[in-house]
Amino acid sequence: QLQLVESGGGLVQPGGSLRLSCAASGFTLDYYAIGWFRQAPGKEREGVSCISSSAGSTNYANSVKGRFTISRDSAKNTVYLQMNSLKPEDTAVYYCAAGPYGSSCPTERNYDYWGQGTQVTVSS
Repeated sequence: QLQLVESGGGLVQPGGSLRLSCAASGFTLDYYAIGWFRQAPGKEREGVSCISSSAGSTNYANSVKGRFTISRDSAKNTVYLQMNSLKPEDTAVYYCAAGPYGSSCPTERNYDYWGQGTQVTVSS
């Protein structure tokens, strides 16, 4: 069974850091574009970052550029989202998703597999 599981969320003070993990079972993440998305209460889901398959090019939403870093650990079949300098507006449920096999970063509706999400709360 193909599955993505996020972890690493929690409560952190403004200015703090968290590292989210997206672990896969049943398939190899290296061959897929992996995106991170978030959804805050009352808001639509938005794309945060993506890393493409193969060459591993990355992109970021303007709101997180310079603060968040996406990366892969092939040996652990895991993609990470390192989040630094967190702000209250980063509070949301964060989801990872896997795109079509061998793809660059697709639009949101073209991701094939989604995790269940992990809550990130930034508050003092």
